[in-house]
Amino acid sequence: MQSNRDLLILFGSETGCAEDVAERIGRQARRRRFRARVLAMDNYDKKFWRFLLRKNLPHDILSNLECAVFGLGDSSYAKFNYPAKKLYKRLQQLGAKMIYIRGDGDDQHYLGLDGGLDPWLSAIWERIMEKYPLPDGVGVIPEEVLLEPTFRIEMISEQESVNMGVQSKPLADGEFSMHVKSNDRITAQDHFQDVRHLVLKCDTQDLKYDPGDIAVFTPQNLPEEADAFIEMMGWTHFGDKLIRICPNSEVPAHWPPVMQFRDLFIKYLDVFGVPRRSFFEMLAHFTKDDNQTERLRYFATPEGQDDMYKYCQRPRRTLAEVMFDFKPAEIPLNYILDVFPLIRPRSFSIASSLQAHPAEIDLCIAIVKYKTKIRKVRRGVCTKWIATLKPGDVIERVRITKGTMRLPPSPDIPLIAIGPGTGVAPMRAFMEQRILDGGKENVLIFGCRYRDKDYHYKAEWEKLEAQGRLKILTAFSREQDQKFYVQDCVRQNGKMLWNLIENKQAKVVLSGSSGKMPEQVAFALKQVFMAHGNLNAEEAENYFGRMNKTGQYQEECWS
Repeated sequence: MQSNRDLLILFGSETGCAEDVAERIGRQARRRRFRARVLAMDNYDKKFWRFLLRKNLPHDILSNLECAVFGLGDSSYAKFNYPAKKLYKRLQQLGAKMIYIRGDGDDQHYLGLDGGLDPWLSAIWERIMEKYPLPDGVGVIPEEVLLEPTFRIEMISEQESVNMGVQSKPLADGEFSMHVKSNDRITAQDHFQDVRHLVLKCDTQDLKYDPGDIAVFTPQNLPEEADAFIEMMGWTHFGDKLIRICPNSEVPAHWPPVMQFRDLFIKYLDVFGVPRRSFFEMLAHFTKDDNQTERLRYFATPEGQDDMYKYCQRPRRTLAEVMFDFKPAEIPLNYILDVFPLIRPRSFSIASSLQAHPAEIDLCIAIVKYKTKIRKVRRGVCTKWIATLKPGDVIERVRITKGTMRLPPSPDIPLIAIGPGTGVAPMRAFMEQRILDGGKENVLIFGCRYRDKDYHYKAEWEKLEAQGRLKILTAFSREQDQKFYVQDCVRQNGKMLWNLIENKQAKVVLSGSSGKMPEQVAFALKQVFMAHGNLNAEEAENYFGRMNKTGQYQEECWS
């Protein structure tokens, strides 16, 4: 709270979930007559974040700040909502007045994040409205009343567009344009999973990254699918027209000041992803049928979440399919950016050492394709686009971010790398760098289904093993009657692994899909500590905890 009716809502989001929640809170604030601003933390004053980290600040320096913190996370992760907890504690230390207790949204709740968010929002608005009531005669704007649009789309006249083409913005610091050098399938043609080894080349020598780092870029929708969506919405006659979005200062920094209308749906808006709850809330304002409006509003309520899940989340219905189901819904152009979410950047662990591949980034990416309960083939927005990339195609605005795993501080310290499936990507980067640095005690534990179908980088690993530079341990889960996974491989080779960990302080890194795998690998390691280190259960737990704390064990897993 910045003044009696000013409300600043900050969010930090990678998947778009926190942004969606922040926009929802912003709409609720505007209905209560607050002047609400919704900003990404990255776009807020960086001096403030540096200020929060300073030591020896007076304990009452934020005593004039009223605020609240809500975290979004998954309690299956060890550091559940850690950033929110840390921020909440720091704000309290500096004297900020907490309007309400910290809230935690948990993906594991049977209602998902909303299970924690809905009651928290209800309670915090009650507190806020008690302290900042509306004047007599002024009420909260009802949910069925459509708020003013956040943006305005201006069509540029033909006369003005004669001397004006599509405009682009220069690359920001740390962004690179990279062209596709190769895009090869590395799984067998008859295997159900298409996995790509994608090589990107940078034309400058400014590209810098370390093993364990992550490449981040924003995918696009396929042009033919975007054109079909525009036609369905009745906007084909706008397709090639130039537009500008006002106020331009509020749109994402990389958006050009002038673009073609169809570029909104190719490059920027996620109309083929699975919608969140807020989409149904907004769409309800634009349907022509009362029954449809009622159904959409029900989907946007806490009571309607089970039915919304069955209709949308379970079969993975896309926004485009929902729009088709609820025809005729007419969305005014100025509300397009309020209704449709942005395409989010995607993050991929880099599968190469820069020293081994100068000016290049190698990626190992599984193409998402599956069938749902309605027997319709689904393809991931990002990987569907990646599968179409050809040598020479350009990926704009590639960024590098730090990962959560690092090489041992010395090549003399052994490395145990556990990377099932595409989790092998950062392990390839680590091993390439280790070989160049002269590291000799390298162990890779790799898991997949079949030796001859999805054994990623098999030839590379076998060559290194023949040279005595790598010990490769494999778990092919479908090649025997009883399934055999990387955690079973850990137990099977427990004596050797314990010797490396205990006597040589080997570093252990784990990467791959989240869910049960990381937990099961951790359990297998503790079993090794007990069986070969003669530790009891409590001692094994503490030993593993120390490995986490000192960085001897690190993991990077994703959902």
